[in-house]
Amino acid sequence: MSTARPYSILIVDDDASMRNSLVDLIEAAGWQAEAVSRATEVAHRLAEALPDVILSDVRMPGMSGLDLLASLDGAAPPLVLISAHGDIPMAVKAMQDGAYSFVEKPYEPRRLLTILTHAADQARMAEDNARLRERLFRLSGLDRILLGRTEQVSSLRSDILDLAETPATVLIRGETGTGKELVARALHDLGAAPDAPFLALNCAALSEDRFEADMFGTKDGAEGRLRAANGGTLFLDEICTCPLPVQAKLLRVIEDKEVLPVGATKPVPVSLRIISATNEDVEQAVADDRLRADLLFRLNTVELVLPPLRQRRDDLTLLATHFLNHSARLYEVAVPDLSPDDLAALMSHDWPGNVRELRNACERRVLAARRGGGSMVEALRTDSGVSDVPDTLREAVAAFERELIGKAIQAHEGRMDATAEALGIGRRTLNEKIVKLGLDKGALL
Repeated sequence: MSTARPYSILIVDDDASMRNSLVDLIEAAGWQAEAVSRATEVAHRLAEALPDVILSDVRMPGMSGLDLLASLDGAAPPLVLISAHGDIPMAVKAMQDGAYSFVEKPYEPRRLLTILTHAADQARMAEDNARLRERLFRLSGLDRILLGRTEQVSSLRSDILDLAETPATVLIRGETGTGKELVARALHDLGAAPDAPFLALNCAALSEDRFEADMFGTKDGAEGRLRAANGGTLFLDEICTCPLPVQAKLLRVIEDKEVLPVGATKPVPVSLRIISATNEDVEQAVADDRLRADLLFRLNTVELVLPPLRQRRDDLTLLATHFLNHSARLYEVAVPDLSPDDLAALMSHDWPGNVRELRNACERRVLAARRGGGSMVEALRTDSGVSDVPDTLREAVAAFERELIGKAIQAHEGRMDATAEALGIGRRTLNEKIVKLGLDKGALL
């Protein structure tokens, strides 16, 4: 078998010698086998744990194998029937009623194992698909940032699904507002341990003086954030802004897979998947001695590049319609129509804030519709004059974020969870940005 987890089977047969024979055969093939003598015991066993496949005799006292088949619901494992008294009409009827296959006694061991393996493979595939669908529904914002029909977005969706269940380190590159943290969360939520912790760190806010105590914990005190996130995902946002001394300590954690609490003499092992993100040119950051080359080599096993919105203009109408519908449901108003002027405004705008800017513009359009007016042209206007343009790119980004966050806080009347959701960032990241940008929440409200 190719899977690391052994297949499991529940055998149902009233003949003790046949049960023992089947158990011996199947366990010799590397399966986990359990056997019961009555079909009436199956429901109780399935309530405790689901095997990959059920193998049942047809003719048994009380409840027959065909009765058992009729009693199973759609969530039950595939059922293979085996009987010394079977005939063609019985086999056809059993298959029509939902049996996976039918085997006659005396059985040929190799053929029986082949049928059971195929049935188990089908069960595992159905289980994996159901698990994937469940996780997809639980994703925070993945549908919003990855909604689109362009080849870039389709490729990105496929890459995320392919990478999610691997332990590979991933570096996410993209401009402000393209959804880097949401992609990181998607990689975590779709991975093998979606219920494990997801620790997001804004590297610009990491302090060299407090790093070890905050991250590693202390011998007799706090556990530390890295140890608390053990078994989960560590997301390093804005990696190029991380202080160089802190980069060295992060590199040691990544390489050694252990932390040494402050005051302790024995390191503590940690297992974390590392995902990082930046809106900068990492090669230039290395050349400028702001990012360690050896840390970059540890972080960029795989790179995901998020396309800016201006490069996927074919998705603009679809995205705008999606965001307008979402905001209209949120504010309980009719969805505003997109006029030809609105579409022209969408297509001519440069979208420096990318998908985040579009989402907020659509929200402003809906808020204006509540008052009986508005247009996308007005929603895209900014209050800043030409004379207020900052001198540097970093200042421009800060000014844009300050305006965007301030308006979002006002739109959501100070409700920070709703504000973070509207901006497409985590609550902790929002708090850090408010402090970093010097925003006064009270003054905004």
